[in-house]
Amino acid sequence: MNDEFLEQALPEQSELYEHHRIVADKGQGLLRLDKFLFNRLEQVSRNKIQLAVKAGNVLVNGAAVKSNYRVKPADIITVVLPYPHYEYELIPEDIPLDIIYEDEQLLVVNKKAGMVVHPGHGNYTGTLVNALAWHLRDQPLFQTGEMRPGLVHRIDKDTSGLLVIAKTEIALNKLAKQFFDRTTTRTYQAVVWGTFDKPEGTITGNIGRNIRDRLKMHVFTEGDQGKPAVTHYRELEKLGYVSLIECRLETGRTHQIRVHMEYVGHPVFNDERYGGDKILRGTVFNKYRQFVENCFRETPRHALHAKTLGFRHPETKEEISFDSDLPADMQVLLTRWRNYTESRKSDE
Repeated sequence: MNDEFLEQALPEQSELYEHHRIVADKGQGLLRLDKFLFNRLEQVSRNKIQLAVKAGNVLVNGAAVKSNYRVKPADIITVVLPYPHYEYELIPEDIPLDIIYEDEQLLVVNKKAGMVVHPGHGNYTGTLVNALAWHLRDQPLFQTGEMRPGLVHRIDKDTSGLLVIAKTEIALNKLAKQFFDRTTTRTYQAVVWGTFDKPEGTITGNIGRNIRDRLKMHVFTEGDQGKPAVTHYRELEKLGYVSLIECRLETGRTHQIRVHMEYVGHPVFNDERYGGDKILRGTVFNKYRQFVENCFRETPRHALHAKTLGFRHPETKEEISFDSDLPADMQVLLTRWRNYTESRKSDE
């Protein structure tokens, strides 16, 4: 299977966790919580359940409890687990990583465009996780055979930018809970076609799989299809027929920024899947067409970068944040459009 299938088979720009809600039967006898969940959840060890409880990821009737809590009839138990189990061999590979922060609990990497985050159908090597498995080969979490060790969120193959990776099981649980509760902060920068009537605004609309094309997502404005999605945008710079914008996510749906931008008529520049790889604004002159095609060649992927990331440290509980510079291809793209905009002004 190809890269496009991998991108769609698993969530991107989204959290890698499972959410379970279990209601104990009316005839349920008193039973330790960890044993109760071990009997109910497939492919989840008792140790993982106990770690989730310790991290505060298991609630009974809305309150955090300990593993030795005795489950009673009609108890409502909610569980957040960092990731589902996949039984594949993870191959460590000595691939360079751009690590911008690391301590005993976690690390933050600046992923380059073109790198798949984790292995899957058709991509078992060359991914970020293969590189992490080498870098963190002495960490027990990266010796379990999981396909997504340490991951609580991801960005897609051709998006560059920041990702946090847990190095321990307890850090993984605590970070997963933050992403689930939406207490993390993430901003992206993108070059999109056109300029906005309002310098900032909010885009809403349920996002789900496109009925006609399963490789794409779609905004559903009516009914209960898809999942709620909210994107806040702010225009940073008008550049003639394109704009540099900042996006802040309230939700983390697959392709959220890309499909929301297409929905409002401003596809991300050179986004092949959502129509941004065509000349959508501008003149019909050959010189302009050649200019845009050169821009496509300079930035051979959708122009989207995960620029900032903030969360609460799982051990110290300190709020920490990180910022990454735009990658070289997007900087070149902006320089070209700035020069083009200035040349148009001088010709007027």
